[in-house]
Amino acid sequence: MSAHEHDHSHDHDHSELSEIELRVRALETLLTEKGYIDPPALDELIETYETKIGPKNGARVVARAWADADYRDRLLKDATSAIAEFGFTGRQGEHMVAVENTDQTHNMVVCTLCSCYPWTVLGLPPVWYKSAPYRSRAVRDPRGVLDEFGVKLPDDTEVRVWDSTAEIRYLVIPKRPAGTDGWSEERLADLVTRNSMIGTGLALDPSELEDAA
Repeated sequence: MSAHEHDHSHDHDHSELSEIELRVRALETLLTEKGYIDPPALDELIETYETKIGPKNGARVVARAWADADYRDRLLKDATSAIAEFGFTGRQGEHMVAVENTDQTHNMVVCTLCSCYPWTVLGLPPVWYKSAPYRSRAVRDPRGVLDEFGVKLPDDTEVRVWDSTAEIRYLVIPKRPAGTDGWSEERLADLVTRNSMIGTGLALDPSELEDAA
C-alpha cells in the first residue's frame, strides 16, 4: 500500500534539466575541454559530497531524534523549527516535514514533477532521485524500487510515498538499529545514510560500521 501526496505548486522548470543545471553542464564541458578539470576527479568529489559531506546535517538531526525523545517529538510536530535548532534553515517559505519509520510503516520520498529535495539537511540530490524512472516508479511500484535498492521489507509493512513540492520537503527518520543503546549522538550519526533519510535505504547495522572502520 502507498500513500501519495499530490498537492504540487512548483515554481520549477519541469524539464529533465533545469536552466541552472544546463548552465553548469555547459561550464563543466568548457572547463574540461580547456583541461582545467579532470572529470573522474570531479565525479568523485561530487559523489563524496552527495553521500558523505552533504547528508551530515540530516544525520545529526536523526541521531538527536534517536537519542532524545523530547527532540523527536518536536521534530515530528514541527520539523522546520526542530531542524532550525541546529542552525539549518532552508529558503523562505520552505517547510520541512519529518516522517518516522516503524515496524509497521516504511516511508519513502520522491518528487514526481521535478526534483524538489531537502538540500538543507541532505546536500546535493543524487542523480537517480532526479531521474524520470525513479520519479514515476516510486509511486507506481515502491516495493519494486526498494527491492532494487536492496531494501527487503516484511509483506505486512505499509509503504508510504511522500511527494515533495516547492514548499514542502520531507526527511525520513529511519528505524534506530538494535544494539545501539548508550551510544553518543556522534556515534549514532555515523549509522545514518543519505538513502535512509530518503527512504531508499536503511540505517547501517553497527556491524557494518565496524567493517567500514
